[in-house]
Amino acid sequence: MATFRQRALDEASTHKTGRYYMEEGPVSNYFGQNVLDLDKMSNYMSPKAYEAVLASVKFGAKLDLSAADEIAAGMMKWAMENGATHYTHLFQPLTDSTAEKHEAFITVKDGRPFEKFNGSALVQQEPDASSFPNGGLRNTFEARGYSAWDPLSPVFLMDQTLCIPSVFVSYTGEALDTKVPNLKSLHALSEAATKVVNLFDENVSSVKVNLGIEQEYFLVDEALYNARPDLMLCNRTVIGHTSAKDQQLEDHYFGAIPSRVSCFMKDFETEAYKLGILLQTRHNEVAPNQFECAPVYCEAIKAIDQNMMLMIVMQKVAEKHHLKVILHEKPFDGVNGSGKHCNWSIVTDTGVNLLSPGKTPTKNLQFLSFYASVLKAVYKHHYLLMTSVATLGNSYRLGGHEAPPAVMSVFSGSTLYRVFQSILGMKDADVASGSQESIRIVNSIPEIFPDNTDRNRTSPFAFTGNRFEFRAVGSSQNVASAVYVVNSVVAESLNEFRSEVDALEAAGEDRSSAVMAVVRKFISESRDIMFEGNGYSKEWEKESQARGLRAVRNVPESYEVYHEQQTVELFSKLGVLAPNEVQARFEILNETYVKKLQIEARIIGDMCLNHVIPAAVKYQNVLIENVNGIKEIFGKGYLEFCSAEIETLKKISTYINSISIYVEQLVEARKKANRVEDMAERAKMYSHEVKDMMDKVRENADKLEMLIDDEMWTLPKYRELLFF
Repeated sequence: MATFRQRALDEASTHKTGRYYMEEGPVSNYFGQNVLDLDKMSNYMSPKAYEAVLASVKFGAKLDLSAADEIAAGMMKWAMENGATHYTHLFQPLTDSTAEKHEAFITVKDGRPFEKFNGSALVQQEPDASSFPNGGLRNTFEARGYSAWDPLSPVFLMDQTLCIPSVFVSYTGEALDTKVPNLKSLHALSEAATKVVNLFDENVSSVKVNLGIEQEYFLVDEALYNARPDLMLCNRTVIGHTSAKDQQLEDHYFGAIPSRVSCFMKDFETEAYKLGILLQTRHNEVAPNQFECAPVYCEAIKAIDQNMMLMIVMQKVAEKHHLKVILHEKPFDGVNGSGKHCNWSIVTDTGVNLLSPGKTPTKNLQFLSFYASVLKAVYKHHYLLMTSVATLGNSYRLGGHEAPPAVMSVFSGSTLYRVFQSILGMKDADVASGSQESIRIVNSIPEIFPDNTDRNRTSPFAFTGNRFEFRAVGSSQNVASAVYVVNSVVAESLNEFRSEVDALEAAGEDRSSAVMAVVRKFISESRDIMFEGNGYSKEWEKESQARGLRAVRNVPESYEVYHEQQTVELFSKLGVLAPNEVQARFEILNETYVKKLQIEARIIGDMCLNHVIPAAVKYQNVLIENVNGIKEIFGKGYLEFCSAEIETLKKISTYINSISIYVEQLVEARKKANRVEDMAERAKMYSHEVKDMMDKVRENADKLEMLIDDEMWTLPKYRELLFF
């Protein structure tokens, strides 16, 4: 009988290339057709109701509830015209995913069916708060929680359902999602940034954050994915020997996109375009079967919501192509993992990018003020920023030669670095010497005009011309969990900047001198976070420690930063998170870490006992039968002819025994950790004792994979998963 693996390979070979979601004409013909944007909204409600929505979206005004019924009726009319039968509040609980509960428009009165969607249902719904992670903010018996419409993100259609982007809070008002603190952090940042920019332009009344979120992911054939219990339940392989060929030739990176993948990409892009997601880039990433897509920048709330939608769309479309999208940060050992590169910038309501240095950064006091404030923010809270991306999945990725190291640094580039050095030295910067002439190749090739600085892929927080790129965010994460931290630390720094400038002006200093004095002070205080070199080097590891920069070496231990007074005060004084909400996140992070690692530990034990050891024993019996046959033929001299078989038998037996012992010890380590009531301490035990034992199990299982007859090995191998 064919093995589980062989059946999966046979099924995978039948999966064909093709398109399933095709639209006529250019993208502009159908872009945003499944989104009820402001332009469309005006056609479905009175001017008064439309003005109420507009005031909320454009100026942050509270929605006029008297207009809610008409707004809801207009939304339902549009949705039903486009085939919708249900509606749902789509919110983002503390699970790094989305949640939804569908309600039908259809209702009955006096025995007659009709469709209804009133304003109260639009504005507020009541999911079960106790069943989502809450970190002790709710008791199990206290189930009430509320989701509420967020007008900043447009409603849209998915699977014949009107999806209403929403926030999620407890019965007593605490934030149970990532969107509420993000909205509050954006408000705090806008207020702080406006105060600083008003030093230079009094016409600015608000500041917004723009984001561009690059998304990396793996693709695996559905049949092979289903034949791997670890991929099905953990989205990563807990065992598996590296393939003889993986990414070492660097031939996959930016290579020709495989036909089957190209069809999938075009299909999910089509569906994304209908949802108003302006995807612009697609390409092969470094690892085999790893890819990336990237949208055009937009406002932060919209960008984050669209990224969450995109992950859903990708996985739904992949099913049509008999593919599985893997968003785990490190699904395959030995090859690059996946992240989200979060490009962050701040822009005034007058359209000025406050992180754009212009042609003469030394003369651009406004730019220097904001850059110095970001620099100080990152330095002061560098450990909190790295902890904001610290998850079990990301811990397998960070620090490898594929992702930023686990210690924060800021890369500014040669030109800006010289500017900052000159400011510290109180002399004019020689910016011109840093500019490069055009690069001439051959006559037929146009001249290349390089930027003022190269890129540094080893920096977790790199300046890339007019924005910062936070490269350490994990591919499966909700970006909001990192962005609200970035927004908050920068808001705090900008508030300090304005206060210090005001104090100097009050003491008689002229404004320009006062601003430059604070810029110099902030840069001086933050110089240890600036690093222009190779973040992967051993030298930087030692130097960063000497500079007092804290690296995330252990994920649960890093969560202690949420108990530090500096962190609690940061969120509390800005109104982003109350102290009990900070504590709740600490509890949830530890609980999530434990649960995910617990699942992985169970899976690796099950796979070894149910797949690896049975295959090894089966092959052992074949070798024993072979040795006995040789002995029957050659008698006492048989050892001369079967020494290799006997040596292999010894190795297999050793590995089987080791796996059996380590799996048993792994179970005991889990039981021991589970007896610890304090979740933070339990997480630390899991991160050391359980995780270490899993590594020992895997080491022996991977060695067995290289010894067992290929036909007897029941699990799809890396060469099959990564090269379909």
